[in-house]
Amino acid sequence: MIHSMTGFASAQTQIGARLLRLELRSVNGRFLDLYFRLPEDWRSFEPLLRERLQKALARGKIECRFEVQSAPVQAALTLDAVALQALALTQTEIHRHLPEAASLTVGEILRWPGVVREAELDPEETQRRLLELLEAALAELLAHRAREGEALAAAIRERATAIAELVERARALAPEAVEAQRRKLLEALEALGQTPDPQRVEQEVALVAQRLDVAEELDRLSSHLQELERTLTRGGPVGKRLDFLLQEFNREANTLAAKAGSLALSRLALEMKVLIEQIREQVQNLE
Repeated sequence: MIHSMTGFASAQTQIGARLLRLELRSVNGRFLDLYFRLPEDWRSFEPLLRERLQKALARGKIECRFEVQSAPVQAALTLDAVALQALALTQTEIHRHLPEAASLTVGEILRWPGVVREAELDPEETQRRLLELLEAALAELLAHRAREGEALAAAIRERATAIAELVERARALAPEAVEAQRRKLLEALEALGQTPDPQRVEQEVALVAQRLDVAEELDRLSSHLQELERTLTRGGPVGKRLDFLLQEFNREANTLAAKAGSLALSRLALEMKVLIEQIREQVQNLE
């Protein structure tokens, strides 16, 4: 399967009184570049996350953003009696000086720093849950990249088919280009009032035909098209291979344009170069 390098995924889970959210963002890149944004207390898990992402992804700039928040609903709260007593004494002192001051609500008390005591997380359980969270986000990211990859492969195949049609048209035009050069040679001799020597004319035409022969370039383009399809069918990380293959495409199209013996053949070569460039732009997005 072909994968794009662009995608987005997110997943979240709750561990005790903590809500964990993980986001993965992926964009184009020549290599695999991983960037992590983790809370300072969770930095120790970065190597674990990095190792898993390196196994699953081959190319792209990947940003892994991890956030930890207090869960909106908690089944049971553990209150810190010392913090509550200190808060109560503070409120009593405030009311002694400001009798009209409003008392704290239950919600305000629960949000007061230190009042709700968060349970300590078990390191092994936390690591297991964090990996589960990463796997969920990673599965979504890979699915996104696969859908994008299928669309890119379809666009590439569409343009490859157009190039194949141009190659066949060029094969038909190549003999016509040689014949056009023969006519020009005969017309030039007649304009000079000279009687053409048939043998000499054929020698000159043979030299012209050799110079304008584009069969080799067209054969190589056909071969490159077959390799392009084989690579897309094989799947996997193919971006670098296709990028190199397109350099070969472009080289043959340039030679074809240089050797074109007619305006029609030159136009076909130009159309090929446009299509090759469009494929190259699509390939830049492939893993």
